[in-house]
Amino acid sequence: MLLASSLLITGCSTMKEEKKENPVKNETDKDKVNSSSRDGQYTFKDGKVSMEDIDLKITKYKVIPVGAEGNEYGDTPVIAFWYDTTNKSGKDTITPTIAWLAAFPNDAIQDNDKNKVNKLQIASHPDKNLMKDQNATIKKGGTVSGAVAYKLTDLTTPVKLTAYKGIGGIELGSQEFAVK
Repeated sequence: MLLASSLLITGCSTMKEEKKENPVKNETDKDKVNSSSRDGQYTFKDGKVSMEDIDLKITKYKVIPVGAEGNEYGDTPVIAFWYDTTNKSGKDTITPTIAWLAAFPNDAIQDNDKNKVNKLQIASHPDKNLMKDQNATIKKGGTVSGAVAYKLTDLTTPVKLTAYKGIGGIELGSQEFAVK
């Protein structure tokens, strides 16, 4: 069902404890932004994915050490992303979770292995206040906040998110997020 909903949106080496919170900002040396436009409707720039049916804006991110709030039960540090999803079309299949998966279907990448692509594993939800709304249907014109976290494999290599026009869609751009 999650895959089907995502497709609907498509059509229209040492671990140390460290905590960092960052608003998503314009391009810097640490956070490289790459974006391209598809007919003006589909873009990923400055932490914002725009598609026909949704806008998804990453509002902040941070590295959460093991045992800290948002990673109480994990065994590795995580990188967590907070975001707002706006339903532009009124489709009743749009939720914060579905929007994230439609925009970022190929996971987060931490390029620290010379032999393979290092896709990060999803971690436990980082924000107990937002958990209840992760699968809430967003009304047309409405915006609902969400969060997601990924298990880090080191605390030096940046994490790269690449946005797509849904699962199997064209690449819209990418952004790297510093973890130190």
